[in-house]
Amino acid sequence: MPIIEVNMLEGRSPDDKERLIQALTDAAITSIGAPRESVRIILREMPSGHFAVGGQSFAAKAAAKAAGKE
Repeated sequence: MPIIEVNMLEGRSPDDKERLIQALTDAAITSIGAPRESVRIILREMPSGHFAVGGQSFAAKAAAKAAGKE
């Protein structure tokens, strides 16, 4: 039973998440021959303030961009 975990920033629509779930399920079926009913998908959403690159959170980066500082 494949278990696929996805960590992503919050803010995507329910439809977007459903499309992602379907695409990941189809990829597991195609690539490793997993039965559809055995594929498990876990989506973990996090606030932009909880994810950083290069010492700056995405929230801080967006705020700086909005203020014209980037």
